[in-house]
Amino acid sequence: MSAIRLLPPELINQIAAGEVIERPSSVVKELVENSLDAGATRIEVDIEAGGARLIRVRDDGGGIHVDELPLAVASHATSKIGSFDDLEHVASMGFRGEALASVSSVSRFALTSRVRGQDAAFRVEVDGGKLQAARPAQHPPGTSVEVRDLFHNVPARRKFMRAERTEFAHIDDLLKSLALARSAVEFRLSHNGKPVRIWKVARDEQAALQRVAEVLGAEFPAQSLRIDHAAAGLHLSGWVGLPTASRAQADSQYFYVNGRLVRDRIVAHAVRQAYADVLFHGRHAAFVLYLELDPAGVDVNVHPAKHEVRFREQRLVHDFLFRTLHEALAQTRAGQVVSQAQEAGGSLRMSGTSTPMPMPQAWSARADQSRLSLGVRDEPLADYAALLGESPRTSPLAEAEAEPGEAPPLGFAIAQLKSIYVLAENAHGLILVDMHAAHERITYEKLKSGRSGSNLRSQMLLVPLSIAVSAKEAAAAEEYAEALAGWGLELSRSGPASIVVRRIPALLEGADVAQLSRDVLSELAQHGSSRRLQELENGLLSTMACHGSVRAGRRLSIPEMNALLREMEATERSGQCNHGRPTWVQLSVAELDKLFMRGR
Repeated sequence: MSAIRLLPPELINQIAAGEVIERPSSVVKELVENSLDAGATRIEVDIEAGGARLIRVRDDGGGIHVDELPLAVASHATSKIGSFDDLEHVASMGFRGEALASVSSVSRFALTSRVRGQDAAFRVEVDGGKLQAARPAQHPPGTSVEVRDLFHNVPARRKFMRAERTEFAHIDDLLKSLALARSAVEFRLSHNGKPVRIWKVARDEQAALQRVAEVLGAEFPAQSLRIDHAAAGLHLSGWVGLPTASRAQADSQYFYVNGRLVRDRIVAHAVRQAYADVLFHGRHAAFVLYLELDPAGVDVNVHPAKHEVRFREQRLVHDFLFRTLHEALAQTRAGQVVSQAQEAGGSLRMSGTSTPMPMPQAWSARADQSRLSLGVRDEPLADYAALLGESPRTSPLAEAEAEPGEAPPLGFAIAQLKSIYVLAENAHGLILVDMHAAHERITYEKLKSGRSGSNLRSQMLLVPLSIAVSAKEAAAAEEYAEALAGWGLELSRSGPASIVVRRIPALLEGADVAQLSRDVLSELAQHGSSRRLQELENGLLSTMACHGSVRAGRRLSIPEMNALLREMEATERSGQCNHGRPTWVQLSVAELDKLFMRGR
């Protein structure tokens, strides 16, 4: 090996540029975030040739004093932190002070700025790593940064740039995410001299939702829940899409921590678990969520491009996110979107701790007076009743006939189609219900409610099972032994990397005990919590509910159909079956008129 020597500053900056600047969109990110930190309320981004020829970012922020312009393009010079304490409480988008130095080392760079209250602006240029002296220039209060011929002196990096359309698409996506983060800032984007995007300042919640609709699609507001919940020093707000508005790809997921867009495995795991019971297999939820917490509770200095963060209380954040979203989704019921979202002209609102929605007395009066059975009987239901120490029974549905006055959200039944679908009329038009999927969700929720009782049984293994695990998983078994025992899984640490299983939940008899234990401990070791046991039990209960629900081909009377509708309105998550498929569809009178070309 050759002798150790110091690297020249130009090479140091180019190495730093390789960490921070992946493509033109990375440059735009650094420059726009600097504008936001400068207090800008209007940011214009001009792009040429997908960013390869020109990237110009102009803002109306506080500006940079002429004496500080050379420092602005120096390595690790910043006005945002000055001590270790500042680093632990970072509230700005940028803080390392390496962005402009890195960008200027791989481009032809110019910085023009004017401080508010000063008569003149000043401009500095950097070419080939050489800084020229500041000179007067014309510029309104604020700052403009021009980056020309990106990677002109690093041909190898330039070869990795994609087509112009692809690079601009990345810039467009980046500006969308920043526009969602800062609704009080106006953003303008142009490409090759042509305006592409204009996001006006959103001064109220409705305007902010309109900006969300411009990014996620015009249909998102009517198919989303408004979240606004605070607890334990955490505040979560934003919008989450309904399960029926899921997407094939995870391309509409925006999560912000103190205004910073992040991709975090703790967050992803919590959201995935919250949707686990209502999302169709292979589908992805759409959401725009903002998490606010004390800056000291999150470390943003873990990734060169600041894409990732690390929470100091990971389990607290995970459980807060999961419970908030889980409770919000649990309170969605069939007919709720029609009765609330359409009338409000926007998304459903779930604030604070959600509470069950009671069935109006006029609709439930008959349900209290009599019970009507669909005659559903199946052995799995009887087996489950035995596990809970109850006597087998049929699955009842409450009889509910039409009452005078306002129609309920799902209306009143008028017919049955092909012994599969229930047709009902409500105030908005026609309702179509898949009777098996709807009754399956109703039965499933009742089985889960029964499981939550204290009389859930567990089963002792005839021979305790010894399992080899990792040292981290063995430590998790020791730490969470009491919590696992509450779920009926009794295991203990028997060595540095081994455990012994003595008892399992009775519902999971016949399961692969070794694999089950490893899965549970792996999640506990990684996330500090696990729902693997509950997910397996839910899968079994879902199968029972499917067998114990009214099947296609069964003729129902009008009272039975009305009873099904009333149960749907009172049951959590009844908008989807256990597998995430929709249970009902609304066709408005306007949509029906359009089918028959009425009014044309």
